[in-house]
Amino acid sequence: MKEALTDTRVVLINGARQSGKSTLVKQLVNEHAAEWRDLDVAYILQGARADPDGFVDVPGMMVIDEIQRAPELLLAIKAQVDADQRPGRFLLTGSSRVLALRTLPDTLVGRMETIELWPFSQGEIDGAPDGFIDAVFDQGPDLRHTADVSRADYAERVVRGGFPEAVARVNDRRRRRFFSSYVDHLIARDMTALLEIERVAELRVLIRLLAARSGQLLVSQSLGGEAGLPATTASRYLNLLEEVFLIKRIPAWSRNLSNRAIRTAKVAFVDSGIAAYLLGADARGLVRPGGQFGPLMEGFVLMELARQLTWTEEQVDLYHYRTKDKVEVDAVLENRRGQVVGIEVKAASTVRPDDFRGLRHLADRLGDDFIAGIVLHTGTQTLPFGDRMRAMPVSALWEIG
Repeated sequence: MKEALTDTRVVLINGARQSGKSTLVKQLVNEHAAEWRDLDVAYILQGARADPDGFVDVPGMMVIDEIQRAPELLLAIKAQVDADQRPGRFLLTGSSRVLALRTLPDTLVGRMETIELWPFSQGEIDGAPDGFIDAVFDQGPDLRHTADVSRADYAERVVRGGFPEAVARVNDRRRRRFFSSYVDHLIARDMTALLEIERVAELRVLIRLLAARSGQLLVSQSLGGEAGLPATTASRYLNLLEEVFLIKRIPAWSRNLSNRAIRTAKVAFVDSGIAAYLLGADARGLVRPGGQFGPLMEGFVLMELARQLTWTEEQVDLYHYRTKDKVEVDAVLENRRGQVVGIEVKAASTVRPDDFRGLRHLADRLGDDFIAGIVLHTGTQTLPFGDRMRAMPVSALWEIG
């Protein structure tokens, strides 16, 4: 972020509420004499809407918190930075995908850099390297990791999630109170401010259904039917849930390897703690037979990978792969050279050869472009399972650097 302010006129930090955006910005602007405007404060928001041009007319740096509340300011900011092209003029924060807003009057293309801030990764919580993606593209199947994390420890991490406030609360009951307030606030304020919500009860049902499908295919028509919503309304609500960083779509990957590859995206909850809360799951219950450990662990891993992609040296995109014959790979990482790492997620501590079925499918079709197939599991050892195939503990995601 500091680098961006040295060469870019407008910097936007975008991410979920309570992910630490304001705290990060306050630490940074202590080094600058910046004008701070918080649009969560009613009278400040009224001033922004009444006189956008006057609101942003300041000689130095201006910080505007929660810019999505007054997207009309962006035109006024555009005029300011076109007239005065010094870098670091505006530092904005947002709790929704500002450039996706339907009411957006104009964009700041070529003038603004967007930095996404997610809830804490496991490496950020532990003070660990968080370097798995760069390491696996560099070392491929030579990568090794030994873990001392138990299945119970992984379950604790899943239900804790990564929101700073939730991480700080060691009492499960108090953590659940945070998650409850967070979801209520998101629906009552942020989502209602972006879109008229006609069917709040059905929206809550939809959110719980999504929690149960974290890491699975997102079929909006089916979900809408179960929630009692028309297909068009369900689609609008799903888009909105992604805009406010509650869920993330993982697009389907295809390189025309098979005409049977499906195009449906997967869905993952941005924070596994909220997903577990919505399902009424605790750490002990997760590891019992019949628990939701598998789907929640897959969503957890997908979001750890998504967080890591925001700082990797290697430019990589995240996908999933599935065919109509149900051959699937939970996560497909592809770099700009077309090289691929496939990842399967298993909540079990033992791995079988059949767990590599989808990874071998990709390896056979990609040839030399396939770097490695990794089955992440809750055991402790890295084990070989054939050419370029490895079983590896899940904690490799944040403990390798």
